[in-house]
Amino acid sequence: MQLVVARIGRAHGIKGEVTVEVRTDEPELRLGPGAVLATDPASAGPLTIETGRVHSGRLLLRFAGVADRTAAEALRNTLLIAEIDPEEVPEDPEEFYDHQLMDLDVVTVDGTEVGRIAEISHLPYQDLLIVRRPDGSEVMVPFVAEIVPEIDLEEQRAVIDPPPGLIDGAEAEVASGRPEQADGSGRAEEQKTEDGG
Repeated sequence: MQLVVARIGRAHGIKGEVTVEVRTDEPELRLGPGAVLATDPASAGPLTIETGRVHSGRLLLRFAGVADRTAAEALRNTLLIAEIDPEEVPEDPEEFYDHQLMDLDVVTVDGTEVGRIAEISHLPYQDLLIVRRPDGSEVMVPFVAEIVPEIDLEEQRAVIDPPPGLIDGAEAEVASGRPEQADGSGRAEEQKTEDGG
């Protein structure tokens, strides 16, 4: 079973270190020195982690054979992939691997069927469950405890408590505050003029 654990960012310094966007809840286990990771694109790897450290809140890695900034920069946007046992589960019961969530039925807290999880999108600020509706459309559901209060792997379902407008676009129109946004940008312009003058 292959699991994407990180995406390589830009080079850091001149000695081959790179920043990485971590995509695993267990970086110390998956991204420790000595770990050998497959890559996407495959031609960039496999890569062996030589050292790892945290600098200003970001994880920096150095790989065996990547000795300078040019080599490090060439790895930018490469995905790092770990091989895991499909039976393995995260230590924290509130955490899940992507393959555990795929194809789960999605229902609201009142039992209304929404669809099935088709994809998990890992964004820098949060993860999104991409839910395919029965009509073929897709809904993006932020994977946070307030909106996804329950994942039941035995029942193969995810229970969601969506805010108004998340599932039904018509509700979103009623709840939107467009006039306020227009006013907000106008105030920002006035502020800018005052600061500049």
